[in-house]
Amino acid sequence: MIEIDGSYGEGGGQLVRTAVALSAITGKAARLANVRAKRDKPGLAPQHLAAVRAVAAVCGAECEGLELRSQAFTFAPGALRGGTFRFDVGTAGSVTLVLQALLPVLACAPEPARATVVGGTDVRAAPPLDYLAHVLLALVDRMGVRISLRVYRRGYYPRGGGEVEAAVIPARPTPLVVEGGHAPGRVDGLAHVANLPAHIAERMRAAALARLDAPARVETRVLGGDEAIGQGGAIVLWARADCAVLGAGRVAERGVRAETLGEAAGAELAADYAAGAALDIHAADQVLVWLALAGGGRFTAREVTSHARTAIWLIEQFLPVRFAVATSGALARVAVHAR
Repeated sequence: MIEIDGSYGEGGGQLVRTAVALSAITGKAARLANVRAKRDKPGLAPQHLAAVRAVAAVCGAECEGLELRSQAFTFAPGALRGGTFRFDVGTAGSVTLVLQALLPVLACAPEPARATVVGGTDVRAAPPLDYLAHVLLALVDRMGVRISLRVYRRGYYPRGGGEVEAAVIPARPTPLVVEGGHAPGRVDGLAHVANLPAHIAERMRAAALARLDAPARVETRVLGGDEAIGQGGAIVLWARADCAVLGAGRVAERGVRAETLGEAAGAELAADYAAGAALDIHAADQVLVWLALAGGGRFTAREVTSHARTAIWLIEQFLPVRFAVATSGALARVAVHAR
């Protein structure tokens, strides 16, 4: 059994999600202690509990100590399987974070799978849904794994209720090499609001465009009726080319001006352009598991965050790979090799 100290590095929920995913994929049992020790409310919150239970369902895991706010539990996986699954966070906890844990596991299953997750689609401290769809899954697609998303409705804090279905065709990822060096081309994007005035989305869009020195096509959309539960919104920008996949996003927050959100997303993407990065700092974190499963690859980013360094440490506990991180000018270079 692999012993994982949940207080290591960034010490948050990512350690939990990634550890159970790798446990399921490798068949190696794990015990996690000090779960989310560096958060204001330590232990498993509803979205972390939902992610662990989702992965456990896919691999028939036996778990001890798995309950809300638990700070230690064991995860003993069985055999992976495909099929049809449905998971409900039960709160506005993030659908995208549950899918981050679940999708690599389903990609390693012996048959195709469909997984529906109910919760918050665009919530703080988690990737907005459109970022997952247009940035992370674009990278995974380049690695030969086909994953499609179907959005039945959006959900926001505090009500949740969003519903997303992911369809996964299993495949071993192939190594990915993206090293940037020049601008990836046109920026696309979506600024959306749900059950709120259209001018909020339009103001997010205008503020983002003002920070970009590149051709851009950012759509605005107003959702209502059966398309969304509650009030909310987000802006997500993305730019893709052979040399780079860049993205940035912000989730609407009560009390935060639309212009502030749009400007922050635009400024973040502009900084990646200026640095010549191949991946944005969030994708640089989220793609690490996929690169490790492929057994190779490399990329550049503006920064390797503490979140990413924590993931690197954890992945090396489970998989026979070694990461190398180096700094060259304004860029960090990350490579993964089999060992």
